[in-house]
Amino acid sequence: MANLNKVMLIGRLTRDPEIKTFSNGGKVANIGFAVNNRRKNQGTGQWEDVPVWVDLKAFNRETGRKLADLVESSLRKGQQVYIEGRLVLEEWEGKTDGKKQSKMVVYVDDLQFLEKREGGGEAPAKRAPAKAAAEESIEDAPF
Repeated sequence: MANLNKVMLIGRLTRDPEIKTFSNGGKVANIGFAVNNRRKNQGTGQWEDVPVWVDLKAFNRETGRKLADLVESSLRKGQQVYIEGRLVLEEWEGKTDGKKQSKMVVYVDDLQFLEKREGGGEAPAKRAPAKAAAEESIEDAPF
């Protein structure tokens, strides 16, 4: 039986990334993210956006990309980005009551800037050229 755990999202940051550095030198960027689902309002017949709030985490990899550093230096609240990642169920015990807690989080494997950076310059493309044409049509999608 095959398994697949792949998430692809286009949305906007809901807050500036929160960076945490670990004693072993590791780093993680916690990112608040929102995507819009469109639905037709049955009462008015009008289409409306319904936000979906997602927690993302980007890590510096020992071998490979330093995504937490990239997020820290380049992303701010309101910016639109394309995210590829995987779903992870994080579990922990509550500090006050000791009850088991959990939430679903997307661990970022790759990202691409979809808007120009503040201050003028174009954000660097992080994807292969073959995907660039697909991005142009994605930007026109009703999100």
